Amino acid sequence: MCLAVPGEVVEWLDRDPLFAKALIDFGGVRKPCHMACVTNAEVGDFVIVHAGIAIAKVNTEEALRTRQDLGVVASEGGEA
Repeated sequence: MCLAVPGEVVEWLDRDPLFAKALIDFGGVRKPCHMACVTNAEVGDFVIVHAGIAIAKVNTEEALRTRQDLGVVASEGGEA
């Protein structure tokens, strides 16, 4: 099973379209992610990330709701 999670763009590291990279915040954990598929994202935007690659922008409400839902699943030991 694959899982893509929402994260917030906090800093652009490289804006070159072929090598675009940004620092993404996943609720306190920050990781650099490849952004070539989402070069129109700005600091403060939320993106969906799978395997270190941002694949789409997502609205803030949906991103925060997904984070909350993932937190519930994690607190229940993975039982959905």
